[in-house]
Amino acid sequence: MHAIATSAKRAVSTLTDVLWPGRSLVSGEPARGALSAEDFAALRFLTGALCQSCARPQEVDLGAGTICVVCQARTPLWRRAHAALVYDDVSRVPILGLKRAGRRDGLKVMANWMVAAARDSLERADLIVPVPLHYFRLVRRGYNQSGWLASAVGAQAGVKVAHGLVKRVRATPSQAGLNARARHRNVQGAFGVSESAAKRVAGASIVLVDDVMTTGATLKAVTRALLNAGAKEVNIVVLARVVKPEEITI
Repeated sequence: MHAIATSAKRAVSTLTDVLWPGRSLVSGEPARGALSAEDFAALRFLTGALCQSCARPQEVDLGAGTICVVCQARTPLWRRAHAALVYDDVSRVPILGLKRAGRRDGLKVMANWMVAAARDSLERADLIVPVPLHYFRLVRRGYNQSGWLASAVGAQAGVKVAHGLVKRVRATPSQAGLNARARHRNVQGAFGVSESAAKRVAGASIVLVDDVMTTGATLKAVTRALLNAGAKEVNIVVLARVVKPEEITI
């Protein structure tokens, strides 16, 4: 009976592939799985010498405690930051597919990359929290891509996800096209944690999830709200991070 069921599943899977062939997240070409081998090879994963505070690649590997000169000059509010990919012309395609088109078929593999990048922070986490959208934007878009990523990461890492723990209390213009100073000013005071939610935050080690890290302005604002509510620590994990000034159109 088990052999018959297995054969039937294989037949259904084969028929599904014929009728609705998978499409690569990058090229859009037919592919078995989320990516073709060529598209996977084109992705730039963040490995090697990385700043533990902002996940920016470093020319010299100083070991596990590597901190870049920028973070030495101004220590981030969060404990550690992790990113799976470099945000570039290749990774931009699946990220915008998720962010703007609501394409969810790559969530499992994206979450796998994020879990691999942030394993040490996830192992000590009590809660995973997604960067929230303002209510009006959430209604217009119909989904929060950071919430989807957080759920997928939580499922793979075995950590509880707390949606709605942080609220975007002030609607802000899009960050796209703004310089670093304007981005920080734009989201200042835009996030908050209610008194009831603060009970879950107090003393907790939290992993904050977002899709892309550019200047870190939004992540900093959310981190501040969580720390003000009593969080023990906040760690960051994003799908991709910008490593060059020109790569900020998201």
